Amino acid sequence: MRAERVSPLLALGLLVAGLCSSVHCLPENVTPEGQHKGTSVDDHALASSNTDFAFSLYKQLALKNPNKNVIFSPLSVSIALGFLSLGAHGSTLTEILEGLKFNLTETPEREIHQGFQQLLQTLNRPSNELQLSVGNAMFVQEELKLLDKFREDARVLYSSEAFPTNFGDPENKTQGKIEELFKVLSPETMLVLVNYIYFKGEWQIPFDPKRTEQAEFHVSKNETVQVSMMNTALVIPYFRDKELGCTLVELTYTSNDSALFILPDEGKMQDLEAKLIPETLTRWRNSLQPRLIHTLSLPKFSISSDYNLEDTLSELSIQKVFTSEADLSGITGVGNLKVSQVVHSAVLDVDEEGTEGAAATGVQIIPQSSLKTIVRFDRPFLIAAVLKDTQSIIFLGRVTNPTQPTGPQAQDREGPLLPTSGGSGSRSRFTSSSPGPRMCPCAHLQGLQP
Repeated sequence: MRAERVSPLLALGLLVAGLCSSVHCLPENVTPEGQHKGTSVDDHALASSNTDFAFSLYKQLALKNPNKNVIFSPLSVSIALGFLSLGAHGSTLTEILEGLKFNLTETPEREIHQGFQQLLQTLNRPSNELQLSVGNAMFVQEELKLLDKFREDARVLYSSEAFPTNFGDPENKTQGKIEELFKVLSPETMLVLVNYIYFKGEWQIPFDPKRTEQAEFHVSKNETVQVSMMNTALVIPYFRDKELGCTLVELTYTSNDSALFILPDEGKMQDLEAKLIPETLTRWRNSLQPRLIHTLSLPKFSISSDYNLEDTLSELSIQKVFTSEADLSGITGVGNLKVSQVVHSAVLDVDEEGTEGAAATGVQIIPQSSLKTIVRFDRPFLIAAVLKDTQSIIFLGRVTNPTQPTGPQAQDREGPLLPTSGGSGSRSRFTSSSPGPRMCPCAHLQGLQP
């Protein structure tokens, strides 16, 4: 059992899109000054599209990573691609937005960007109960001239500022940090877009560390590992889905946001993954009912993933932006840019207690009953962290093996610092008050101010 205290859910998302020289902004009637006017996509439509994209991307990642842990932030990827689409025109723009599962006949581009703007503002509202910050940054080759409209729309709609840098200078501090993210940075790189998410929550009713014990976790029929299994008894939202063959419980944070844990019946994981659609999540959430769980067993785990998403996004019909046919002329006014790399990193930690120093305690009287409900997460399961105000899935994943080694980018991280100068993404310095090696993947971006 680990003795140190770390957050029950420290989840971090990072997506970087590198644009290189190859071989739109908002519609012209939308100005930054007037962007608050008119309507934007309603919260339900935005959440539905984001959920649809989340499950579509999850299915691709799960197929590409069989028998492995999967963790990513669909919200991070969606926001980054929405940001990128500011500079796209024609079929390049259409592919990005339709790939994000927006119906462009029902939701004009203008309303999509305004919806993301409102989402960012909602996510970055100050809270004493939840550490959450979402934002964007843009690093630009020094000689690249951005269109004023793109620069202003990026600032107003996505709270992003542009920072000039010299990607070709090996001594350049910014270039060195970006290389850590991209591993191999193309010398033709002209522009890098970064989206970051930091999330740290505290269970409303924490697990008692004294009840954590070593137990078996069945990775597969032929593999069993020892894990630190947390145990508790409490009344929480519960649903037994007989149709899809799975059991769900919902654990709530002090902020009333929640994490949904989905335990498929033995041998049903692939069948369940194939049926993940927005309607499934809606049905689950509407079906959850308070239930006394006499024994809830959940493993402690720290998992991370690093993905290059170019091929995966291409399979979701976002293709032209990676080719010489890309039209990103809304960025510079000329059509000589394409996206060369899309990198996404995420870390997810689940433990007994809240953030370090949190005073939250929970005492619950458990009535006796002859019928006991026992839920043991001792085989692969799914997890979705959902934000109450926006119904956005901020993190989505599959825990196949809680002891599986983490990816290389999840090692030896410090709290990140992204340069911003206001707006909803301005609260960009983060430090973890919990000891231990599991820190933010955005650490590679520390000190990137030009």
